[in-house]
Amino acid sequence: MTTDTTVLDGLDFPTPSLAVADDVADLLFRSARTVGAFTDEPVTDEELAGVYDLIKWGPTAINTTPLRLLVVRTPEARERLSKHVNEGNRDRVLAAPVTLIVASDPGFHRHMPTLAPHMAALGEALDPQVEQREQMARMNTLIQFGYLIVGLRAAGLDAGPMAGLDTAGVDAEFFAENGWQSQLIINVGHREGEGTHYPRAARHTYDEVSLTV
Repeated sequence: MTTDTTVLDGLDFPTPSLAVADDVADLLFRSARTVGAFTDEPVTDEELAGVYDLIKWGPTAINTTPLRLLVVRTPEARERLSKHVNEGNRDRVLAAPVTLIVASDPGFHRHMPTLAPHMAALGEALDPQVEQREQMARMNTLIQFGYLIVGLRAAGLDAGPMAGLDTAGVDAEFFAENGWQSQLIINVGHREGEGTHYPRAARHTYDEVSLTV
């Protein structure tokens, strides 16, 4: 395997049989990049709501769907968030049209009578099991985080997902009242130029990452 990088046009993508058109696969995966530079074009609440209405159908364990979003839009809110972000990402948060704080809700069990009526009793049983609920919420939020990135791309938006934040500080700053727990953040907007200074990097092949038994 080579680790040399190259531009997208030089990559030899395999052409497996897909259920979607090739240009859709390009939009969602092959030509999509992690973006760090955005134009001034706004991202509307309607666009974000449309993305969520799509990605909410992705599977989670027992349909718990614990992902919660805080849309950080105003300059004041951006400044508050930037205090809890690693220095290398601070300017990106301040410059992005919108930053989403992706959080998990450990109180997801309260919604199980609606989201999983056949498992409503489990919701009651989980009530005193705080550590178990937090673990379940984190795991399933990370699953939904992946759907969210693809959903943003499907809406014609670009995403710059990032870790590198003081989650305890973010929680105290924004979620002291509702108990949500921050996991990651995503800058969202429309890419400026290529949106990144780095060429497309190599990926592992299927044979390199899979075993068959």
